[in-house]
Amino acid sequence: MEISNLLNMDGNIVLGIVNERLRLECSTIEELVSRYELDNDELNEKMEALGYHYDPISNQFK
Repeated sequence: MEISNLLNMDGNIVLGIVNERLRLECSTIEELVSRYELDNDELNEKMEALGYHYDPISNQFK
């Protein structure tokens, strides 16, 4: 799936895709944003607006 426009999608869809990519492909949020050329601040703002924060221990947004 192409995720170049990920941050323009509905937040709940973004949450699912991001957590899936973190679980299957990327060991850190830094690796995820680098691999998919995402803006880290914009991703975190979108997730915080939904009430989620990145948890580095579980490597997912909770």
